[in-house]
Amino acid sequence: MKQQVKELLSAAWRHLAATGQVAGADLPDPQVDRTRDPAHGDFATNLALVMAKVVGGKPRDLAARLVAALPASDLIARTEIAGPGFINFFLAPGAHLGLIPTILAAGPDYGRSQLGAGKRVQVEFVSANPTGPLHVGHGRGAAYGAVVADLLAAVGFAVHREYYVNDAGRQMDILAASVWLRYLELCGEEVRFPANGYRGDYVWDIAASLHRDHGDAYRHEAAEVFAGAPEDAASADERDAEGNPLPGAPGGDKEAHIDALVNRAKELLGDNRYRFVFELGLNTILDDIRDDLAHFGVEYQEWYSERSLTEKGAVNRAIERLREAGHLYERDGALWFRSTAFGDDKDRVVVRDNGQSTYFASDIAYHMDKMERGFDRVIDIWGADHHGYVPRIKGALQALGDDPAKLDVLLVQFAILYRGGERMQMSTRSGEFVTLRELRQEVGRDAARFFYIMRRCEQHLDFDLDLAKSQSSDNPVYYVQYAHARVCSVLRQAADKGLAAEPSPGVTHLEHLTETHEQDLLKTLARYPELVEEAALGEEPHQLTHYLRELANDFHTYYNAHQFLVEDAALRDARLKLILAVRQVLRNGLNLIGVSAPETM
Repeated sequence: MKQQVKELLSAAWRHLAATGQVAGADLPDPQVDRTRDPAHGDFATNLALVMAKVVGGKPRDLAARLVAALPASDLIARTEIAGPGFINFFLAPGAHLGLIPTILAAGPDYGRSQLGAGKRVQVEFVSANPTGPLHVGHGRGAAYGAVVADLLAAVGFAVHREYYVNDAGRQMDILAASVWLRYLELCGEEVRFPANGYRGDYVWDIAASLHRDHGDAYRHEAAEVFAGAPEDAASADERDAEGNPLPGAPGGDKEAHIDALVNRAKELLGDNRYRFVFELGLNTILDDIRDDLAHFGVEYQEWYSERSLTEKGAVNRAIERLREAGHLYERDGALWFRSTAFGDDKDRVVVRDNGQSTYFASDIAYHMDKMERGFDRVIDIWGADHHGYVPRIKGALQALGDDPAKLDVLLVQFAILYRGGERMQMSTRSGEFVTLRELRQEVGRDAARFFYIMRRCEQHLDFDLDLAKSQSSDNPVYYVQYAHARVCSVLRQAADKGLAAEPSPGVTHLEHLTETHEQDLLKTLARYPELVEEAALGEEPHQLTHYLRELANDFHTYYNAHQFLVEDAALRDARLKLILAVRQVLRNGLNLIGVSAPETM
């Protein structure tokens, strides 16, 4: 409906321009909004107020000319000019009836548009370090990113979904060392596992595959491995409930200790064997992440390797571009980016005093590469703990001469799990966390995806496991899916009674839809295309979950108040058309958020 009102306004403006009543201004896309108060009509526009500043004259006078120039339309019962020059539109009583054949004809395409006009958008999301399985925190970023991408694609953007694989750097070396140390234990060596190593069962699994396939070929004595290593810190197992080291526990530096073990692994294994262990850990976990996300309904066009940035010289090139632009300086043997000049709270190192580039340098190169690939818009979906990273990345883009406004960063807050009213504790390095796979297996993919996007990304999410599994109206995903299943049940009942379950084509009999519940449903259905566009442009998937709950509520209310398979064939036909339109919109909306639309429940 909103689009039709926009078209009427555009036609009116063209008439005014052709007749010389306005001059010197092209009409922008008219802003049309649904009114909150029915007394002000169904839609309102501020077009006269906006354009009066351009063409001159009083807004109310321009509003009067626009109203006079509006083409005749069966959709509009009347208009009124309000306040300083707003135009309010009151729809005709049967204005929404034409929606039903439109929805049924469009089918899965209802709500889709070409608003984006093929502009290229990259959405990078999840991008968790491949050092362990995805946990429930990653799951929220996965669901949010996938739906943002699908919404943008639904309104005509060319969307490129990307996972940035952090396959280089210290955390991957720590994983390799952790795998090797567990392997040594399987070989019979007595190893004190480092406090800063990765402790999850998955590390044992990778180590076991290494041992199964290669026996003792990678074995070295524990004494040789730990020789000369600085003292470690106390591990979690060596601390009391308050976190204090137990008597006899080491009191050294866990960072220096793990770094020494990494270096020792490289020395003892040599380049080829160390690289094999490194790649085994990386690829095993990365394959697991790919599989996990695929089962969660998340697919990517590209898995972008961090290592490739170094291999193709992008990191060095980004550093040189910053140097040539005068944004780098040397201090204490390191190379610094003057990020305070671009809104950061302090300057940042891009090359350490040992000559190694930093993670920040890789991130600069990665975002430089995004811009060079010609995306019109880049969306990064990060965890909320990365909020301080936003100004420095935008600052780096500006320093490189790129437009930082092309980059949107959505910060996704953590999901907190509750079971039986009690909060569940998690720790990633210790391996004590709930994986995304475990969550999906417990509550199902549908509930997980729906719950993850019910709130704005910047809002904390309390994930009630018991509620997500319940079959009640309190469970929002069950409530929406049940509305779809109910429509399907009506059609099965019709078939069992030998009644024609498929309505007549066109607009025949729709004039019988006069009940208040029917009009409410029609108005809600009419909002769907607008809602999809607003959710896409605002990067707000939660708008769609709220809409689906509202549509489901309108349908359940209608279902409980009226019969559909009535004796009156014309009324039955009209009501079947209406609920089939409801089913189609429910299907379309659920599909956009990656949730199934079951026919039985």
